[in-house]
Amino acid sequence: MTYNDSFIRACRKQDVDRLPVWYMRQAGRYDPDYRKIKENYSLLEICLQPELAAEVTMMPVRKLGVDAAILYSDIMNPVASIGIDFDIVKNIGPVIANPIRSAADIERLRPIQVEQDLSHILETIQILDKELEVPLITFAGAPFTIASYLIEGRPSKNYIRTKTMMYSEPELWHALMRKLGDMVATYLRAHVQYGGKAFQLFDSWVGALSPRDFKTYVLPTIQYIFEQLQDLDVPKIYFPGVSSGELLPELRQLPVDVIGVDWRVSLTEARKRLDYKYAVQGNLDPYLLTGPSSLIHEQAKLIIDEGLQDPGYIFNLGHGLFPEASIDKLKELTDYVHEYSAKVLRQRITSK
Repeated sequence: MTYNDSFIRACRKQDVDRLPVWYMRQAGRYDPDYRKIKENYSLLEICLQPELAAEVTMMPVRKLGVDAAILYSDIMNPVASIGIDFDIVKNIGPVIANPIRSAADIERLRPIQVEQDLSHILETIQILDKELEVPLITFAGAPFTIASYLIEGRPSKNYIRTKTMMYSEPELWHALMRKLGDMVATYLRAHVQYGGKAFQLFDSWVGALSPRDFKTYVLPTIQYIFEQLQDLDVPKIYFPGVSSGELLPELRQLPVDVIGVDWRVSLTEARKRLDYKYAVQGNLDPYLLTGPSSLIHEQAKLIIDEGLQDPGYIFNLGHGLFPEASIDKLKELTDYVHEYSAKVLRQRITSK
C-alpha cells in the first residue's frame, strides 16, 4: 500500500511535492450518495454503525482525492458518556434535554468512559486505520463550544446564558471547563491509541469572545488539553473557529503543530499574529464554491501563493462545507490546488 503522508509532513513544516488538501465537513450533505444514506439513518445512527461510519469517512477520499480523511462523527458524541442527554434535531442542531444551569448540574457530570460508552467510535477508527491510504484526522469539540450547547440547550447566536455564567459565576464556569477539558483530553487520547494519525480541536464559536475574555475564561483549558496530550507523537491542530482572527496572538504559547484560520484574516497576517510558530490551515470562504470556477481558481491561487510563502501549509476552507456545495466544483478545486502548487514547488527547485 502506498501511503500519502503529505498532510503529516505539512503539519510538521516539512517539504512536500504539492500542497495537501482536506475540507472540514468533507463527509456530508453536498454528496448525493451521502444524502441517500441520510434518508435511512440519522447522523447519530450512522455513528453507531462502525462499518457505515467508516464508509462515509472514506467517501470523500475516493471521490475528491483529498490528502486526509476526517472521522465521521459529531462533536457532541462524547458528552453522552458524561451524563448529557441530547439529540441532533434537523434544521436546529444539538438540543440538550438536561441543560447545565447550576452547580448541581455540573457536579453530576461523570468522567468519560470512552471504551465503555463510545466503543463504536473506536471501532470505526480501527477500521479506517486498516483501510485508508491517507492519514485519519480525528477530532473533538473544544470546551467553550461544547459548553455553549450544554448551557444554552441548543445552538445560539448570542450565547446569553453562556456568557452570564462566565461573567456572573466564574467559579461555576471554571468547574465546567475543567470537567470538559478532562473529557476532551481522555477522548482524544483514545482516538490516537486506536489508530488516529492526527487530531483537531474544533472551537467553532469561541470567536464570540474578546481576546481578553478568551485569555481569562477559555485559554487555560485549551492549554491544559494540549499539555495533557503532548506525549502523543501525532500532529495536533487547534481551530478557533469563525471570526477568531483577533484571538490569534493569544495562541502563541499553545503546544500544537497547526492553527486553523478562517477567511476573515489572511494567511500572511495570521502567521504574523502567531509569531510564525505554527503551520497554518485554511482559509477559503466555503461560500465561494457557489461562484464560477474561474473565481474559485482565482481566489484559491491567491491563498496558495500566500500559503507557500513559508513552510507548513495545508489547504482547507475557513469553515465547514455547506450542503449546497457542488461536489464537481469541490473535485475541480482539489485538482487545481494539487496541480498549481506542484507547479510552483517544481519551479522553485528548478530555479535554485
